[in-house]
Amino acid sequence: MCPTGNRMNEIVKERTSKGIFRIDMTNFYDVIIIGAGVVGNAIARELSRFDIKAAVIERELDVGGGTSSRNSGVVHSGIHYKPGTLRAKLNVQGNAMMGNLCKELKVKIEYLGKLTVAQDETDVETLHSLKAQGDANGVPGLAILNKQQMEKLQPGIGGIMALHSPSTGIICPYGLTIALAENACANGVHFYLGQEVTAISRTEKGFEVKTTSGERFESRVLINSAGLYSDAICRMLGIDEYRIYPCRGEYLILDKRLAGTLSLLVYPAPHKGGAGLGIHLTNTVDGNILIGPSNEYVDEADDYACTAEILSLLKKEGHDLLPGISAADFIRNFSGLRAKQAPPSEGGFRDFVIESRKDIPGFINLVGIESPGLTSAPAIGLMVRDMVEELLPLPFKASFIAEREGRAGFFYELSPEERADLVAENPDYGEVVCRCEQITRKEVLDAIQNPLGVKTINGIKYRSRAMMGRCQGGFCLPRIVQILEKEFGYKPEDYLLQHAHSPLFAGRVR
Repeated sequence: MCPTGNRMNEIVKERTSKGIFRIDMTNFYDVIIIGAGVVGNAIARELSRFDIKAAVIERELDVGGGTSSRNSGVVHSGIHYKPGTLRAKLNVQGNAMMGNLCKELKVKIEYLGKLTVAQDETDVETLHSLKAQGDANGVPGLAILNKQQMEKLQPGIGGIMALHSPSTGIICPYGLTIALAENACANGVHFYLGQEVTAISRTEKGFEVKTTSGERFESRVLINSAGLYSDAICRMLGIDEYRIYPCRGEYLILDKRLAGTLSLLVYPAPHKGGAGLGIHLTNTVDGNILIGPSNEYVDEADDYACTAEILSLLKKEGHDLLPGISAADFIRNFSGLRAKQAPPSEGGFRDFVIESRKDIPGFINLVGIESPGLTSAPAIGLMVRDMVEELLPLPFKASFIAEREGRAGFFYELSPEERADLVAENPDYGEVVCRCEQITRKEVLDAIQNPLGVKTINGIKYRSRAMMGRCQGGFCLPRIVQILEKEFGYKPEDYLLQHAHSPLFAGRVR
């Protein structure tokens, strides 16, 4: 659980054998949010503006452990969604909000623009349809470009024509998710991590929620933001009308050597009935390029497998869009899951479900928040805030802190003078732990001592970028293990990669 404030060492915390952080407090809340993805944390941060008692319950040992950390990190413009739908409205609104939000939270964002590329005349018709749809949604600056105009924006690009959407941007998805949670935490929201919801019942006061830790929570308002598991939460309250169909998308990550190769994002024209927007090239704010995602329906909501067949497909598709890519540029692959409402037989997209249930007063239900959920998150936070306000008073909190503590960016991005000043102030800035990403010991220590109390290896990775370079932790992981052992007293059984059942070490050897 996260306390009201930024200093985890000011409280007594207990780490159970399952890796759950707990503290003995009264577990009655005005609002409980189930799910600590980007949408759940955006709601938590918005509600932290008010003088109420709020909590977030999350099954993983960190926030953003599912879809929110496994996607392209694109701030979508709003061209892909039918006018009048929640997806279209919240996408455009969230896009407009994202710049200021990232400024407050010290999260990097870049509005690079995007080319949606046509390879034939059928694709050209699709571009014109997308432009008309985007214009109806209020997307600014859309333009159809010919081959010569495309080349000016992105030399060497394939295709015969493209739709340019200048308001498309990129962001670090897990960086935003963590920043929202930490700011909500600083403003008094309690986080219960590693606690999977097992049962929900209605009470005279509202709701009782039971978790795998054995703890019971009560609240007046309950918000379902469980993403891939949102249908399971619905069934706990007797709502059987929704089902989530997990759809897996695999990605390839390209080495930072190619940073600057793409001046903007490059997507293919989408095909009707597809489960996603097609395999595309995406810059990241940290200098890598992503190829993906594929789309494949799977049976389980935690099936993050990567396959040789899709790996070959991604390499081919990436080369078709950017012929200069070579096999030596691939450094890692990963996969993510979309929480789709549309079954495989239907394909395509269904609209977001965001509802305040009249049949279950106090229950606010979010189902099927797939792409553009990341872009829409700030706008969803506002929409859900208004729903909460209809259920209970929301007095403003004079002590609300809009800006997140800390510094934007990384040590290596500073000027030589700024770096020298920091090293003089704290020698830990002078020791590089991760050579590939140039991450210092101080940055690793800050990641370990994060406000949410997360101590998994992936939690450190997502906060510091250590282990994300070309060697993928070959150099820095042993050093991080040593820091955890010497500075924090870790034993071999304490090291977890991400989940409660993902030990880093299998046992001792002679």
